[in-house]
Amino acid sequence: VLENRDLQDLIKPQEVEFRSLNFNSTLHWQPGRAREARDTLYFVQYKVYGQSTWQNKDDCWGIRNHVCDLTNETSDIQEPYYGRVKATSAGVYSDWSLSCRFTPWRETMIGPPTVTVVHNNKSIILKLQAPHSPYRRKRGSKIPMTNYYDLLYQVFIINNLLDEQHRVLVYEGKDKVIKIEDLRPGVSYCIVAKTYVPMLDRSSAYSSRQCTVL
Repeated sequence: VLENRDLQDLIKPQEVEFRSLNFNSTLHWQPGRAREARDTLYFVQYKVYGQSTWQNKDDCWGIRNHVCDLTNETSDIQEPYYGRVKATSAGVYSDWSLSCRFTPWRETMIGPPTVTVVHNNKSIILKLQAPHSPYRRKRGSKIPMTNYYDLLYQVFIINNLLDEQHRVLVYEGKDKVIKIEDLRPGVSYCIVAKTYVPMLDRSSAYSSRQCTVL
């Protein structure tokens, strides 16, 4: 019995946490201390905070992976959720390991906008598109993140004659089409952008660089 108890402790999943980008929300965990236990399988359950019963996640029941997609199960983005994971190896089951409380609206990271660059002789015209959530409208198109948040776009210009890290903020606002004027012909300019959520004071990562020579 003692050996079983030891194995239960050794295989118990560690560091159970939600990670979320644009409401694509997955539960992650680390294997227990017995990392060499090759035949370990994992079982995932989830629930809304305040509910008494846990729901099994069928796709993540007896899996070898250390990640489980709970995007559909956490689609009520204002609700707080919990996830939990247990492991089995050699006929022994660990106790459950619990995540912290996760509220998608508060905690999802928002991705950068997609940036398209069109230029004419002394200006650059940018088209910005907000990232999309995984959730769909009745007609089937994915709902943009601007439906859920008051988003601002932050646009930065990198003048390549200068140092790469020298990004100058040239625009902050909600416009989807932006014109940057009075630029020098023959100079290579690169643009990066972020989304910013004022209410949560949170910025996305930078978009990929879009470069152009006027």
